[in-house]
Amino acid sequence: MTYILSIETATRNCSVALSQNGETIACREISEDGYSHAEKLHVFIEEIVKENNIRFQDLSAIAVSQGPGSYTGLRIGVSAAKGLCYSLGIPLIAIDTLETLAKQLTVTEGVIIPMLDARRMECYTAVFNSKHEKIRAVASEIIDEHSFSDISGIIHFIGDGASKCKSVLTDPKFAFHDAIVFPSAKDMGVLAYEKHKKSDTVDVAYFEPFYLKDFMMTGPSK
Repeated sequence: MTYILSIETATRNCSVALSQNGETIACREISEDGYSHAEKLHVFIEEIVKENNIRFQDLSAIAVSQGPGSYTGLRIGVSAAKGLCYSLGIPLIAIDTLETLAKQLTVTEGVIIPMLDARRMECYTAVFNSKHEKIRAVASEIIDEHSFSDISGIIHFIGDGASKCKSVLTDPKFAFHDAIVFPSAKDMGVLAYEKHKKSDTVDVAYFEPFYLKDFMMTGPSK
């Protein structure tokens, strides 16, 4: 039996899930205006293990969202994941945040573009086909009326960065799915299980989140 604990903290959604052989059996998450990851994450981890009648020693691996996303959120999630891996002596699996988000939408035609808000008109994006296969690498893009003009057919937008782009991306080929806002740990289980079967893990000591952009300090608004 393969139990994997998944941690997703790349956005405002603080999310923890437990999967069994790739099937998610439990999830705890909350998305608040203020980031509550430091307060909620370890509580969710303790609850999800206890309520499903397993021990931490029963876990086969820890999966963590690797980014891109919030610098602070990613640091908190990766630090927690590393601590669990060190103490339990189990492997760490890194999962592409945008791939996790793309998994929430099922389409029969066109492409899926998950968009995470990176402030102003900038978004973290990647392009996936209808089989959830990545066909364009993760990038940080400034969105304007010419964005994605090279892609033909219907384009499905999801994520917390999509809504701010509606006024700019007005071509009829653009479809916005407003109900899908944040990546969730519940969608990481199958991805993590496939990686676990192939021993596709990362070095616990040296793994760093994929920030995509350098962290920038901002002063208080006046």
